[in-house]
Amino acid sequence: MRKKRKSGDGGFNVWRSYSDVMAGVLLLFILIMSLTLFQAQKSYDESIQERDEKLALQAEYTADLLAKQNTIEEQEGTIKTKDEKLTALAQTLAEQEAKLKEQQALLNQQQMDLDEKTTQLSEQQTKIDNIIGVKAEVVEALQKEFQKNNINVNLDSQTGALTLDASVLFDVDESELTDAGKEALRNVLPIYCKVLMEDTYKNYLAEIIIDGYTDTDGDYAYNLELSQQRSLAVAQYLLDIQGEFLTEDQSLNLQDYLTVNGHSMANPILDADGNVDKEASRRVEVKFRLKDDEMIEELSKIMAGSEESAADTATEAGADAAAN
Repeated sequence: MRKKRKSGDGGFNVWRSYSDVMAGVLLLFILIMSLTLFQAQKSYDESIQERDEKLALQAEYTADLLAKQNTIEEQEGTIKTKDEKLTALAQTLAEQEAKLKEQQALLNQQQMDLDEKTTQLSEQQTKIDNIIGVKAEVVEALQKEFQKNNINVNLDSQTGALTLDASVLFDVDESELTDAGKEALRNVLPIYCKVLMEDTYKNYLAEIIIDGYTDTDGDYAYNLELSQQRSLAVAQYLLDIQGEFLTEDQSLNLQDYLTVNGHSMANPILDADGNVDKEASRRVEVKFRLKDDEMIEELSKIMAGSEESAADTATEAGADAAAN
């Protein structure tokens, strides 16, 4: 049988138990607070570390941005420089293009001039070819006409020059035609002039020339006068008899075409040994000239103009090349 405890000890035990409970609660609170503070400190440290990491990343990002910004600025500077160069190049190209257009216009004009000159040259060449052909036709017609009339003459097959022996036409040191000379002229001059005055050849005819020559004996001035008087005597006889074989219009034209020259002792005839053949040198030549000389002279002028244009072109091209 248990003994009953005193009432005073029971109150102490209650308080003691309460105190123990409170001490345990306090200890638990302290543990909880410690744990909370630990967790808070750990979170704080982690936050600080995270912040530092973020700051480092931000600094690295900022540095990277600054580097990229510098690169962009350098590239912008390079682009600006290139733009300036491109602008200058574009201006240079525009100036060169303008010069090229001017040169092209000049070349076009020169080409037009050259084409015009070429056309003129072609036309002149055609005319000259026609005249050369006409000259051969005239010589052939003269040969045929003399053969047809059974007249033997000294007719150059290339030039058509008719050579008359002065010893037949004139006495020694005389300029008056002999009867034999007149008869000889009456046989050959009508045939020669009628062929030249035909409508087929008249438009191409420039001159009918009578040239007098002497031998190399004597004084030049005396021979010059003698050769002139002899060629004039032949021309006068031709005019005297022209009405017998030429129409009135042809006679008038003959006076316009007829030219008389005296050459003294010039152009003597040489024999096979190279010595002067005096008898052959005393002569009168009747020949004709077509308009080929005028055509050739005109052609020469055109050629000279073309060469001058070509020289000007070369000079201008050289100046432009030096300027560029």
